[in-house]
Amino acid sequence: MKHLITVLCLICTFTLSAQKFDSALEYLDFVSEQQEGISKKMWKYTKAIAHSRSDRSVENKRKSLVKTLDKAISKIRSASGYDGNEFKNQLLQRLQFNKDLLNDEYAKIIDMKAVAEQSYDAMEAYMLAQELADKKMEEVQQEYEKNYYAFAEKHNIKIIESENDLSKKMTLSNEVFAHYKKMYLIYFKVYINEVYLMEALNKGDVNAIQQNANALSESAKEGLEVLNITEAYKNDKSIHLATKKAFEFFIDEADNKISTLTDFLVLGEDLQKAQATLEKTPQRKRTEEQINNYNQMVNDYNKGVETYNSTNENLNNRRQKVIESLNKTNQNFLSKHIPND
Repeated sequence: MKHLITVLCLICTFTLSAQKFDSALEYLDFVSEQQEGISKKMWKYTKAIAHSRSDRSVENKRKSLVKTLDKAISKIRSASGYDGNEFKNQLLQRLQFNKDLLNDEYAKIIDMKAVAEQSYDAMEAYMLAQELADKKMEEVQQEYEKNYYAFAEKHNIKIIESENDLSKKMTLSNEVFAHYKKMYLIYFKVYINEVYLMEALNKGDVNAIQQNANALSESAKEGLEVLNITEAYKNDKSIHLATKKAFEFFIDEADNKISTLTDFLVLGEDLQKAQATLEKTPQRKRTEEQINNYNQMVNDYNKGVETYNSTNENLNNRRQKVIESLNKTNQNFLSKHIPND
């Protein structure tokens, strides 16, 4: 995003009602003043996304940005245009579009985030919606610059292009977020299989557990291959390494540990069947072999409880560590590469 400044800087105090301008240069300075306020609030909104873990904080910054747009719209609408209202109306149309975008599409994006974790398609749609909204915002900014230049050229005003600090920060943040989203989708495509695996495990559905464990293992191995050919951002491989550790955990879980849990669940199912059969058999008809087999299954099951619990606890602890590590790494990555000033 370019920052446009005029050759001269006029320091003026304007009144809100029926503000008039003696020159096109004064009007451009007035417009630039409104744009600067909006840009600063846009940067605060961007910083909140990068540095805040609170959805409420991000939403508050979005609302604050909308209020700033409202004030700019009010000031420009109340002030007289210069040399007609063509440029003024272009400005108002652009600001209203930005406001509508923030109120509608960006608000919807926040709502989409609540369900994005439910499936890969939902997460992909959530991130795509972000990209499309950002693209629309960028296109509107380009149209603003085009109109700004046209107005300046019409009135023989020379415009000096300079990418100020704020503009550079916004450009940089777009690059950082693009890489972060790309990496997160690589991770999430694997992680969602682990979510399905945990759901099957909680239900005790052995067939579903085995199917989802196979899917998790396969997707995690594919994910490692994708990581190997994905370039790091400015040689920062922190997300790559944290994601790799998560994938390695998922593979070990699916290939080596889940079988211990499913074996116990199968044993539990067999024990229930044996107990049902024994209960249906009159006591005088129960054989010694039948009773011994049942008692052995009870002993195996009781021993299996400890193994099941320790395996499950170990997986839960390791899972929590790798996911917390990745979340922290993602946050540190954004904080490191997106300025917080």
